[in-house]
Amino acid sequence: MYCSETNGAFPPLIVKLIRDQHLNGNTDRRSRDNKETEAADSFLTTQTSTRQSTMFYCRSVLIYALLSVCSTNDSKIKNASKPVRLFTDEELQRYDGSEDGQPIYLAIKGVVFDVTTGKEFYKKGAPYNALVGKDSTRAVAKMSLDPADLTHDTTGLTESQLQSLEQIFTGTYKTKYPVVGYTSRRLLNEDGSPNKDFKPEDQPNFSIKDEF
Repeated sequence: MYCSETNGAFPPLIVKLIRDQHLNGNTDRRSRDNKETEAADSFLTTQTSTRQSTMFYCRSVLIYALLSVCSTNDSKIKNASKPVRLFTDEELQRYDGSEDGQPIYLAIKGVVFDVTTGKEFYKKGAPYNALVGKDSTRAVAKMSLDPADLTHDTTGLTESQLQSLEQIFTGTYKTKYPVVGYTSRRLLNEDGSPNKDFKPEDQPNFSIKDEF
């Protein structure tokens, strides 16, 4: 409704209504502004929280990956640096089963096995005591206890005997008895220099158990 001016001003009632409407409008705007600000703050807080969670997760995954790599490398280094024991003929003789409480060692193909768990076969006075305390490769290949065969030398062995040697070496000794070292002939060349082709024996099917 149109209202004419009176003395250049609106009537008091109209002025009051305009003022109230203006104040209410400001209040509504402030309320809407506050709600919009709160909504924006909530959105920003949610986004910040989400980014922080994502960053934390990524950092956790990265740290786990680094630790896994370090652990794997550390394991490889430890395995690679595991010491290899060298036995001379004289030292190997000390483990011939003649002393109670002493381990019993038997070498085949330059690999020294601890056969103590089979002491009923290898101790002093036992059936195969002649084989221990030395490298008995030839005797094992020929399944012989002849003193002449109690040696590392495989010269003159037949193909059948060499196959038998490999079967017994792999199927019996590497499966039943732990490797504790190697003879000097396996680790060193004839001139005493290190054998660059030497590789430690693996025992994928080995399990420790008593003979009886």
